[in-house]
Amino acid sequence: MQTHITRALHDDHMAALALIERLEALLGRHGPDYAPAAATPAVAALLRDCDHAIALEIGPHFDFEEAELFPRLDAAGAAAMVALLTEEHEQIRPLAQTLTALARQGQSRGFTAALWQEFHATGADFSGQLAAHIAKEEMGMLPALDDILDTETDAALALIFASQR
Repeated sequence: MQTHITRALHDDHMAALALIERLEALLGRHGPDYAPAAATPAVAALLRDCDHAIALEIGPHFDFEEAELFPRLDAAGAAAMVALLTEEHEQIRPLAQTLTALARQGQSRGFTAALWQEFHATGADFSGQLAAHIAKEEMGMLPALDDILDTETDAALALIFASQR
């Protein structure tokens, strides 16, 4: 990572992957028919962290990319990559919103069998899609940004990104 903005985005990606790892571990320990006790400290912390990450990190991260980075990449000739990443954002956002709502329900009432089954399926879908999306951004978008951004633009983008956190 050469630019400030690509390092900041990479850090966000690593935080999201750590959350995905925790979510997948919970889903793996508790199959769709074996709901965990939502009040246990580890489960409660994960539910809070999912809610927090989606509301305050993943959503703003996507918004920043779409508003500030995708137009620059498109202008630099990466229209196909921008179209793919935008489509993935559109697929991940509703999963993220559903997962947040389910996590909040789990926090407030605990998991019923039906609620856990929905959380389990949504969590698995969300984690798989987000991990694949992050891999594409790490392999394609971040190196492309390192190539096209000058120092002044990089600094301005890093300030914008930081101010939206």
